[in-house]
Amino acid sequence: MESYLSKRSAPSLAKQRLPWRFAPAQTYDPETNPDGLISFALAENKLIAEDVASFVNAAVKFEAQHFSYGFATAGGQRFPAALAVHLNEYLQPHEPISANHITVTGSATPMHEILAWGLADPGDGILTSRPVYGRFELDFGNRAEVNVVYADTDAETCFDLDVVDKFEEAFTRSEAEGVKIRAMLIVNPHNPLGKCYPRETLVSLMKYCQRRQLHLISDEIYACSTFDSGEIDATPFTSVLAIDPRGLIDDERLHVTYGFSKDFGSAGLRIGAIITRSKAVTDVIKGVQRFHNPAGPSLVIGAVMLEDRKWCREFIESSRRKLAAAYKHATQGLRDIGVRYLPGSNAGFFVWVDLSPYLPADLDGESNAEFALAKKLTKAGVFLHPREEHPLKPGWFRMVYTQDPTIVAEGIKRIHRAISKTD
Repeated sequence: MESYLSKRSAPSLAKQRLPWRFAPAQTYDPETNPDGLISFALAENKLIAEDVASFVNAAVKFEAQHFSYGFATAGGQRFPAALAVHLNEYLQPHEPISANHITVTGSATPMHEILAWGLADPGDGILTSRPVYGRFELDFGNRAEVNVVYADTDAETCFDLDVVDKFEEAFTRSEAEGVKIRAMLIVNPHNPLGKCYPRETLVSLMKYCQRRQLHLISDEIYACSTFDSGEIDATPFTSVLAIDPRGLIDDERLHVTYGFSKDFGSAGLRIGAIITRSKAVTDVIKGVQRFHNPAGPSLVIGAVMLEDRKWCREFIESSRRKLAAAYKHATQGLRDIGVRYLPGSNAGFFVWVDLSPYLPADLDGESNAEFALAKKLTKAGVFLHPREEHPLKPGWFRMVYTQDPTIVAEGIKRIHRAISKTD
């Protein structure tokens, strides 16, 4: 059947058909399906879903214009203005963000693809560290055909000041192989590590990108999902926009991405945003934005949430309290079963878990021990996504803990059951 398709679609299909590429859906229900699968894979904050639904059902009233072409084209006018107010409060930019600096897209994935299309040519590369959110390979590569090039970093060192040395090694290696590096991508707060970049490391990365004439893309989609974890070595969040770029990096090379899927628990609204002061990049984005416009009703809902500043602040503070409690509950559960995790987290919905001592010798038909362990866990009724975050060290998994604490506790019990039987 693939002979009927275009040549350029084949690599995309191959990437999507890799083993364990996609996570199975959660089917567990304590009453109706107690033997169902518990998934710790999907980075979604289910702890705030009811709060969002309750507010939207009470506060939003649609008008006929909200369903028109004009209201949603290029993100409209109302939503970018409301988002600018929100970002100025929580990102604390060195210079205020205005609506003119914001381009709205239909969720986070399109904004990555747009930036790949606008900043790089097919076959070029975008630098990032390891471990990192695994779907960037699809976001940047599927249609824009831009390669994600990984620096040889690990979870303990990727926030260090001298991480630029690892990026330089990857840059030099990549260019020698004929892959031109056009940009660097960081995730701050970080996915999957749940940590924030120190200000001095951000400054170092900005200087490096300027020296190498690279764009710096900072994915700050978890900017408001920071919390008091009780970890003594946790680093507070600093947006790259909070740093004066003068003498560090040209405005034309600095871009931040944001969205509603994480901080507002509203992935279904399909709202993403690119924040940049580069007129050239903004013009490029607008050239393809007609393929990625968000829906008018989504923009109305998002604007109403942002415009009610009292509700918005209370919602974020409530979310932070829930995240802190969920983090402490999950990490205590891991300690109780003797599983190590990366300390120092204070952001996001996940903890970086070390299951390397439990990698099985019997691969059970899989190509590596991590896939084999994922299969064993799945048979025990719990799912952790293997190798999705591309770590160098084997046996590390991202565990998403932002759902009902009784489900998290049951999932950890199942992990314990599975690793206790591991060869």
